[in-house]
Amino acid sequence: MEDRFRQSGNAYFPDRGMAGAGVREMPGKVTLALSGDQHAHLKSFLFPGDGYEAVAILLCGRRDGDRSQRLTVREIHDIPYEECLERSAVGVVWSPDYIAGILERATEKGLSVVKVHSHPGGYPKFSDVDDIGDHKLLPMIRGWVEADIPHGSVVMLPTGEMFGRALVDDNEMRTISGISVAGDDLLFWYPNTGDVEMPSFVTSHAQAFDEGTIERLRKLSIGVVGCSGTGSPVIEQLVRLGVGEVVMVDDDPIEDRNVNRVINSTMDDAKAGRKKVDVLGDAIERMGLGTKVVRLPRNLWDPDVVRAIAQCDVLFGCMDTVDGRYLLNCIASQYLIPYFDIGIRLDAVRDGYNRGQIREVCGTIHYLQPGRSSLISRDLFSMDDVAAAGLRRTDPDAHRRQLEEGYIRGVVNRRPAVISVNMFAAALAVGEFLARLHPFRELPNREYASVTFSLASMELIYESESGICPILLPKTGFGDTRPLLGMPECGFRREAGRQSDQRPATIPI
Repeated sequence: MEDRFRQSGNAYFPDRGMAGAGVREMPGKVTLALSGDQHAHLKSFLFPGDGYEAVAILLCGRRDGDRSQRLTVREIHDIPYEECLERSAVGVVWSPDYIAGILERATEKGLSVVKVHSHPGGYPKFSDVDDIGDHKLLPMIRGWVEADIPHGSVVMLPTGEMFGRALVDDNEMRTISGISVAGDDLLFWYPNTGDVEMPSFVTSHAQAFDEGTIERLRKLSIGVVGCSGTGSPVIEQLVRLGVGEVVMVDDDPIEDRNVNRVINSTMDDAKAGRKKVDVLGDAIERMGLGTKVVRLPRNLWDPDVVRAIAQCDVLFGCMDTVDGRYLLNCIASQYLIPYFDIGIRLDAVRDGYNRGQIREVCGTIHYLQPGRSSLISRDLFSMDDVAAAGLRRTDPDAHRRQLEEGYIRGVVNRRPAVISVNMFAAALAVGEFLARLHPFRELPNREYASVTFSLASMELIYESESGICPILLPKTGFGDTRPLLGMPECGFRREAGRQSDQRPATIPI
């Protein structure tokens, strides 16, 4: 063979043999996820302004799920322009020597390799030269890395749009079914499958957010953690907007004290002790709007729950526990998922008759994108608070005392009249989601990293994205690890009939 390999965005390197037999069957869907900063970096590097093609190598972690195989970008290795033997508007030639060290790192860490190159002219599909090159390159990468994992090839257009394909075994090249970017805006790209017929019930808001937004909603899987006061109205909105799949997480049963703020619940449900996810799931199925429901009546700290929601495209956190919110923030960072956190606070002061007078009704919607600030760096709580909350979670007596403090701070009240406040916050959260899926505001979305409302002063206060969380940044895009999320508490579990090999030890992440 020649010492250099000429084609669009590829390089030649020595064949180290194919991976062994006994290929594990992978899920039908393969997706690729990037953070906003990763996407911005790639676009800047691949389109330097000279009109010539450029190429980079992505090393990716994974969520080896039962519903999809999610590739999460962990590292970006640019092939320097000066290392390319030739660059033109329709191709790039580069030396194999530069990639050898990258592949050794992929082998050491068990990472998937994805080549991404540019089409400066905007050609919206793989060229014939791409086809020839990828059918040589991807099997070579698979043989080098010597693991039963997918590797891919992706094209970026001048608009930033991306499309790609993955080699999932020795012979099958599979179209990447979705590429997502969790940045200030939410970007989702899917293979062109022709016109998509919209369900009739979504046409009323198609005019406001256009058919493209409705089409995206039908393809999204959204996880909602917490199905009570704010979670139930979030779920109600998502289903009626036409979201394709809702994954609901809550291990609590309906109680009579929360029927007045959980949509679709009844006193009969409370008497029967039905799980909240079942009450809401049955209601969704009765609607008949086509949304698929995944019910997870377990705690978020259950490792099987973590694995399930890590396959989602978007996450909503509707919890009031510090450790739960921290865990969801970790999941979102490690699997490159946008996360909308909802928090509500009602403060009261006691009068001489031991009654409470409300002095503040407020809440905040935090939008958290991987690789940027977190609930910790925004000073909502500290790691000491997380540790203390963990002790409360594992200490039933302490947890009972916490519940007795009441829903409204400063007042013991088991049936507060707060459904209107909950629905207000839930509407703001879903509005934030829609604004990032289809930007419509006067200011850029980066100005709305958090939105706080005060019903006492009738104000909306927003703050822009700033800073980076030093605790979660190193976990960005890591995907599956041992132990899960680097937390020994997640322990051993079996998934889809195979041992997940979660060992009670820590690794540097």
